[in-house]
Amino acid sequence: MVLNKLLKNKWFKYAIKGLLALIVLNILFISSIYLGLWGKVPSKDQLKDLKQSQASQVLDVNNNLIGKYYIYDRQSIPFTDFPQHLIDALISTEDARFYEHNGIDIKSLFRVFFKTILTGDKSSGGGSTITLQLAKNLFGRKDFGPFSIVVNKIKEAIVASRLEDIYSKEDILTFYLNTVPFPDNTYGIESASLKFFNVHTKQLNISQSATLIGSLKANNSYNPRLFPKKSRARRDVVIKQMEKYGYLTPEKATKSIANKLVLDYQYYAPNEGLASYFRAEIKKQLDSLLQQDKFKKPNGETYNIFQDGLKIYTTLDNTMQRYAEQAMRDHMTKLQAIYEKAYGKNAPWLKSKSAFIASKRRLKKYKTLKSLNLTEKDIEDSLKIPQEKELFSWDGTVIKSISTLDSLEYYMKFLNSGLISLDPKSGAIRAYVGGIDYHFFQYDHVSQSKRQVGSTFKPIVYTAALESGMKPCTYFSAKAITYTDYDDWTPINASETEDDDLNYSLEKALSNSINTIAVKVLHETGIDNVIAQAKAMGITSHIEEVPSIALGTSNLSLIELAKAYTSFVNDSRPSTPVFITKIEDKEGHVIASYNDINPQQPAEKAFSDYTRQVMLEFLKATVNDGTAQRLRSSYGFKNDIAGKTGTTQDNKDGWFVGIMPNLLTITWVGNDNQQIGFSNTSIGQGANSALPIFANYLKELNKDPKYNAITKATFEKPSTDVIDDLDCELTKKDGFFKRLFSTDSNKKTFKKKKKKGFFSWLKGDKD
Repeated sequence: MVLNKLLKNKWFKYAIKGLLALIVLNILFISSIYLGLWGKVPSKDQLKDLKQSQASQVLDVNNNLIGKYYIYDRQSIPFTDFPQHLIDALISTEDARFYEHNGIDIKSLFRVFFKTILTGDKSSGGGSTITLQLAKNLFGRKDFGPFSIVVNKIKEAIVASRLEDIYSKEDILTFYLNTVPFPDNTYGIESASLKFFNVHTKQLNISQSATLIGSLKANNSYNPRLFPKKSRARRDVVIKQMEKYGYLTPEKATKSIANKLVLDYQYYAPNEGLASYFRAEIKKQLDSLLQQDKFKKPNGETYNIFQDGLKIYTTLDNTMQRYAEQAMRDHMTKLQAIYEKAYGKNAPWLKSKSAFIASKRRLKKYKTLKSLNLTEKDIEDSLKIPQEKELFSWDGTVIKSISTLDSLEYYMKFLNSGLISLDPKSGAIRAYVGGIDYHFFQYDHVSQSKRQVGSTFKPIVYTAALESGMKPCTYFSAKAITYTDYDDWTPINASETEDDDLNYSLEKALSNSINTIAVKVLHETGIDNVIAQAKAMGITSHIEEVPSIALGTSNLSLIELAKAYTSFVNDSRPSTPVFITKIEDKEGHVIASYNDINPQQPAEKAFSDYTRQVMLEFLKATVNDGTAQRLRSSYGFKNDIAGKTGTTQDNKDGWFVGIMPNLLTITWVGNDNQQIGFSNTSIGQGANSALPIFANYLKELNKDPKYNAITKATFEKPSTDVIDDLDCELTKKDGFFKRLFSTDSNKKTFKKKKKKGFFSWLKGDKD
């Protein structure tokens, strides 16, 4: 009766028809989404082959992570690497009924609807399952105007349902944890673990796992680096959830909550963190290497280091790199203060000075304004407009409102630095510091920069002299000579205390870096012979045929100078610096092997074994009694060390070469603006500006027993011939009558000598 009455009621009929129409419209709407009219929904076949962009990893010699190349900082790991408490934390917080539903938790959806929408109870949680979140993470959301939420949610539900049909719960958890976004643009649990705690996922403890899972609710708000208090509070919520669902006992939960939140944050972005300059150089090499056909994918495509999850194995040693970077920072912080104080109000980087004016006119912005035919005043006014800028300082990054001109003046004052440390036998680079801070100074002073090398070139001159037949106990006077055929050029010594009547052996002259004698040795040997010797030792840069090369006026890169010096402890052969040892794809298949990347022909000997042993004795004397003796007297090092200091014209560059049997290290210090040098030699000389970086570095290596093979290594013993030929007085003074009747001229010509048969040792009987 009641039903009949209702059926006869026209409003009831309208309601039924309206309801049916609404149902039909909803079915049509959902069908339109299902059929792809709102954008294609991934099919089951497509979901079977999930591919996600992964960060490529740069690994050190011990397979420790140095840094990454990525669009999204993500790297995948298997389910077996997830600790159980991490899974428990995720499920108890994000999807307590994960193992009971098939991707869509209807019960949770109804709970959210009734409690949140109808009663306003916000404690009811969310209705989005882990599988639904995975669908969103994998394919993102698109803007469909007012229908965006509904369309995206339905598409995610379809994908979630398909994922549950194809994959096991383990697989879904693996996909989820490898793709979910964490704070600081980090994707996947492995990348987050390494970034925030410097441990692999399998090593996370309960507190760390809860912290990372807790951040999923709001990446920025619960970022443990930015908001440690909020992050810890959220971590505690996760731990309580784990206790609530029986994953933790009350005792364990209480203990975990009591733990402090301690981060060990790692910077893996390209312009920050450990070995930034090295990673930039690696990227350049990869860009070239991976273009070669033999290193492409099986389908002929080029590997993308930002997406394909490659593993790049290198020769760098993370620990040695940290020691080197800290050694540089400790010294440069102090040296910068001394450098600025020494100049005072006469600093060449001040706006009124010629160096500043020249630099200003080289600015891109200045040139652009000049091209618009603006007056100097208008240009100046434009360059004086302040802007908020992040600035480098040795006390930490500062943000300041500063104009272009003020910024130029600010940065012109900074000294920069470079360091390379490598195994001289294999060429394997162990530490590489291209500058003081890659974020602010991206010019690489190891591979890119070429500077005058000063007295570090002198050993090449002396090597050529020995190869040409000069005896180790050949003597030269320190007296200055004017070379008339080179514009009356008169080289002088850094110290004016040299006695013109005192004659120096080659050992004493080199170990004390006597300029006048270096030029005389070059004069006797011949410029062509010296240049040929440099080339044989691996120098590839152009060397001008002028006598001033004896004092290091040639511009060389730090890395090629290092190559040349390796020959003194590598059987007289220069070793090529090695960066990359192997490249693998994300599945562990080798793309390029060591021999593929480093196809080296055996290097020929650059000089005889006799010459090598004599030169090593000369360079040891530099440390024991010469310009680098502070390594013994001030730092107290007992290691077997040979070396050479270097200082260039007007104190613009300071160098030090530290040679050990199993490690060669070169350090450089100077201003990026080559118009600006040190104010005086006592500050700018290599022994003061560059040597302390090596000393700080070696100090740390000596304390670490892991490097005993380096620090306790001893040099080869010289042959009897070498010992005999070095058995002479280091100096001898001219007698009274020789001084009285000397006819030596203070003027000479520096005509080119004919080559005396480079590699003449091949015909000789000394080896």
